[in-house]
Amino acid sequence: MAMTLVVLLLLLPVTRVSAQEQQQQQPTQHVVQPGCREKCGNITIPYPFGIDAGCFRDDGRGGFQLLCEDTLPVPRLTVADYGIQITGLSISTGEAQASLNASRHCYNSNGSVISHGGPVAVPLVKTNLLFSATKNSLVVLGCPNLGYLNDVAGYYVSGCMAMCQPQKFNASGSCTGVTCCQSTIPAGVDYYQPSLLDMPKNKGDPIFYGKSTTCRYVFLVETEWLSTGYTGENFNRTDDFAVPVVLDWAVRSVRNCRAAKRNETKYACRSTVSQCVNSRNGAGYRCKCSKGYEGNPYLDDGCKDINECEHEEKDACYGVCINTPGSYTCECPPGTSGDATAKNGCRPNDSFTLVLKIVTGVSLGVFLPFFMFFWLYLGLQKRKLIRTKQKFFELNGGLFLQQQISNYNGTSKGTGGFKIFSKEELEKATKNFAAGRVLGHGGHGIVYKGVLEDKTVVAIKKSKMEEAPTKEFAREMFILSQINHRNVVKLLGCCLEAEVPMLVYEFVSNGTLYHYIHGDKGINSDIAFGTCLRVAVESAEALAYMHSSASPPILHGDIKTANILLDHKLTAKVSDFGASKLAPTDEAKMATLVQGTCGYLDPEYLMTCLLTDKSDVYSFGVVLLEVLTRKKALYLEGPGEDRSLVLCFMTAVKVGQHQELLDRQVKDEMRIEVLEEIMHLVIRCLNMSGEERPTMKEVAEKLEMLRRYQHHPWAQADANPEEKQSLLVMNQQNVNYKFTQDYILDF
Repeated sequence: MAMTLVVLLLLLPVTRVSAQEQQQQQPTQHVVQPGCREKCGNITIPYPFGIDAGCFRDDGRGGFQLLCEDTLPVPRLTVADYGIQITGLSISTGEAQASLNASRHCYNSNGSVISHGGPVAVPLVKTNLLFSATKNSLVVLGCPNLGYLNDVAGYYVSGCMAMCQPQKFNASGSCTGVTCCQSTIPAGVDYYQPSLLDMPKNKGDPIFYGKSTTCRYVFLVETEWLSTGYTGENFNRTDDFAVPVVLDWAVRSVRNCRAAKRNETKYACRSTVSQCVNSRNGAGYRCKCSKGYEGNPYLDDGCKDINECEHEEKDACYGVCINTPGSYTCECPPGTSGDATAKNGCRPNDSFTLVLKIVTGVSLGVFLPFFMFFWLYLGLQKRKLIRTKQKFFELNGGLFLQQQISNYNGTSKGTGGFKIFSKEELEKATKNFAAGRVLGHGGHGIVYKGVLEDKTVVAIKKSKMEEAPTKEFAREMFILSQINHRNVVKLLGCCLEAEVPMLVYEFVSNGTLYHYIHGDKGINSDIAFGTCLRVAVESAEALAYMHSSASPPILHGDIKTANILLDHKLTAKVSDFGASKLAPTDEAKMATLVQGTCGYLDPEYLMTCLLTDKSDVYSFGVVLLEVLTRKKALYLEGPGEDRSLVLCFMTAVKVGQHQELLDRQVKDEMRIEVLEEIMHLVIRCLNMSGEERPTMKEVAEKLEMLRRYQHHPWAQADANPEEKQSLLVMNQQNVNYKFTQDYILDF
C-alpha cells in the first residue's frame, strides 16, 4: 500500500493555479487613453503620444502630438508641425523609429552639380524628441565626398570624408572610408542640417584615384542599418532613398526625476506601481512599470501584474505555481518536499528508508572516530613542523636578525628592502624547487629562479654549508643586505626556517662574464673587448666600494668571471658571497677552512689562511688576465705549468712573449699602450706579496682612466692632474712599448 502511494505521488502532474481562481483570463491591457485613437495604419500609438486633442500629453513642448495622414494609400504617421515620419513607438525603451530621406548631390562629367535632393534641415527643437547618439551614425556615401552636419546655430556636429580607391580596397558591404565612411554624433542633438562639400574634379589629386561616383549622399541612419540594409551596391546609386533613424523620447519639461516629483499634478508616472528613471539622452525622465508588472506607466491603471505562472520559459516552476502581485511562489505538491524550482526536485515524503538510516548511522559510528584521529594526527604533525621551523630559525640567528631589522627601521635610512621570507613563500615561488627552475650549480649551493607573489622575479640560493650557521652568520647577512651599489647583486632577504638558510637575491638575466668570454652554454662570445673592459671597470668599482665604503669592510673571497653576472644591458653585477667575510677587527682571526676557486686563489691566503682585501685584488688580477687572453684560469688537461693561466703568463713575461698570449680580437681592438698598461696592472695584482699589490680603489681608477683613454686619447677635461700626466706619457710612448725589467723583477 505504501509503495502504491509513492508511485502515485511521483506521477502527479505539475499544477499551476492562480491566486484568483474565478478569473480565467486577465483583462486586455490598454496603452491609450479611453476614447482615443489607438492606431494609425498598423502602428500602435501609446500614451503620452496621441493624435486627437486630449489624447496626448501636453506639457508645452512638441513631440507627443502626432498626425495620421489617412488619405494616402498607406497611412503615414508624422510628428505634428515637424513632418518627420514615425514608423514605430516603444514605451519600454523610450525610443521611436523614424524614416528620413538622404541628402543628395549628383554631378556631371565636369564635376558640376546637376541635381540635388533630400532635406535641407531636420528640426526637433523644443520637442520631447532627440536623435539617439548611441544607435545612430552619420554616413557619407559616394566619393570623393566630404559630408557633415551642422546644428541650428551653424556649428559643426559631426562629419567624415569618403575617398576613391581601387576596388580591391573596398570590401563588399563595408563602410570604412573607401567610397563610404561613418561617424558618431554627440548626445543632445535636436536639429541637424546635412551638408556636402563640392570638390572640383582633379584627376591628379589622390582622392580621385579610382572611379568617382555620379551621386554623393550624407544622411543620419540607424547604425544597425549599416550591417543589415547596406551593401556594396549602394555605392553607385543615383536615386532618392529613405533610411531608418532612432529617436530618444522623454518628458523633458523638467531636468530629472527629482525635479519632476516636486510637482505631483504634472508628474507623468501615474501608475501606483511605476518608477521614474532619468533620461539617457539629454534632460528629462521616463517612466517604467515596477518589477513584476507590465503595461503603460503613464496611465493611472496602466501597469498590470504579470502572471509569472503563465511564463514557463521565463520562470521555471516544477511544482505548484501561485501568482502574487508583482511576483509568484513555487511550492512542491502536497505529500512531497524539496526544491520545486529544480527538475525532479520534489520527492515523496519519508523516502528515507530504515535501511538507509541504519547504514548512515553505522557509517558515522565507524568512520567518525577514524577521521577525528586522522585530523588529530595532522594537527600534531603541523605543530611538530612549526616547532622544527622555529628551532632552525633561532639556530640560524633569526631572532638577532629580527632585532637588527627592527633597530634599522627606527633609523632615517629605512629597511633597505631586506625581508625574512617563510619557507612556504620560497617553495611557492620556485614551484617546490622544481628542476626546471634551476639557474645554476655552484660550489656554495644551487640557484633557483623564483617568482614572488608580487610578480617580482628573484634568484633563490640554497646554500651548502659545512658548519652550522650562527648569530655571526645572521649579522653578516644583514650587513651584506645593506650593500647598495649598482654593480653588486642586491641581497633582498633570506629564509632561516630550513636547516641551511636560503638567500634571496635580485634576478640578473643575461648570464655571466665567464659565458661571454668562453662562449659557454650557447652564449655568443664575440663581444667587443671594450665591453669586457667596461665590465671589468664596473666590477672593480663594486669591489672597491665593498673594501673602502662598506662599514665594516666586506671581503668577497671568491672573485672569478663566473661570479660576475650581466644584466640585459650587459652591466656588471658582482654576485655569490658564499665565501665572503667581514674584514677582521684584529689580525688574529684566521680561516679554519680555505674557501674559493682554484686558479683564482691568493697564494698568500693559501699559506697564511688569512683572507685580506689584497686576496680579492689577486683574484681580480686573474679575471683581468682571463679577459685579455680569453683563456680559462685552469686547464686541467694540460701538463705542468701549462695548466695554470697565471704560470703561463709569468713565464711569457720573463721571456718577453706575453703579447702572444693575448686574444687576437683584443689586440685588434685596443691601443698597444693601453694593453701594456693593463698587463702591467695585472702583474702588480698578481704579485706574490700582498703588500706590493695595489688596492681595489687604485685598480678601479687605473682601469677607468685607461678605458677613457682608449675611447678619447686626447680628451683630458675630466681627468685629474695625475691622470692627465699619465695619459700624456702614454700618448708620447712608442707603439712598440715593452715591459721594463723592473716590472719583471717586481713580478
